[in-house]
Amino acid sequence: MTEIKDSVLAFEGVNGKNRKFRLKNVNFRMEPGYIYCIIGENGAGKTTLMRCIMDEYARYKGNIYFEGTDIRGRHSELMEHIGVVSEDNVFFEDRTCIQNVNMLKMLYKNLDMDRFEAIMKKMNMQEGMTYKKMSRGEKVKFQLAFAFSHGSRLYLMDEATAGMDPVFRIDFFDILRTLIRDEMCTVLMTTHNTDEIRKQTDYYAVMDNGQLGEFRESSSMGKA
Repeated sequence: MTEIKDSVLAFEGVNGKNRKFRLKNVNFRMEPGYIYCIIGENGAGKTTLMRCIMDEYARYKGNIYFEGTDIRGRHSELMEHIGVVSEDNVFFEDRTCIQNVNMLKMLYKNLDMDRFEAIMKKMNMQEGMTYKKMSRGEKVKFQLAFAFSHGSRLYLMDEATAGMDPVFRIDFFDILRTLIRDEMCTVLMTTHNTDEIRKQTDYYAVMDNGQLGEFRESSSMGKA
């Protein structure tokens, strides 16, 4: 098994609660350079798991490590290297894409406007769009561009492809594969689409009632 110091993300005995959803003794380690996926019904605990990483004040027992460092106490510093695509991601609703980036760039030492503009152009996104007027798919694209702009080494994507245009979904995974190839980053995502898991991800694990199963190779999904 990969040691914690060599893992991009590791959970050790994590138990937590978010409203009515719980995590029960979650343990896993993720190696760099792959797309990992967690599947499960609504209420299984997938979003609760993501929030334990994203929310500095999340309440849980156990330990969560990013690149060998416990995220407790260094959360803000470590989040500079973690990109988030989620409905829970907070931006300035009345501001445009470019205004949002300009206002938030003080929080990210490595934010590169050229990188942001390049990925926005690749996805045919207009920088002058107001965030609250964007469709769900457009918000996903903007969040991906923003995560890309500050050189993320880990991408967290909570139901990012739900309702996504089928044509862009192909481009979306192409973008992720290019990121992984060029920058050796890692993706942890959640989705309900089993066909997507088998074709587009490397490893998957099933979450049920707050418990996470072992990660398995996605190519073997559905085989006897």
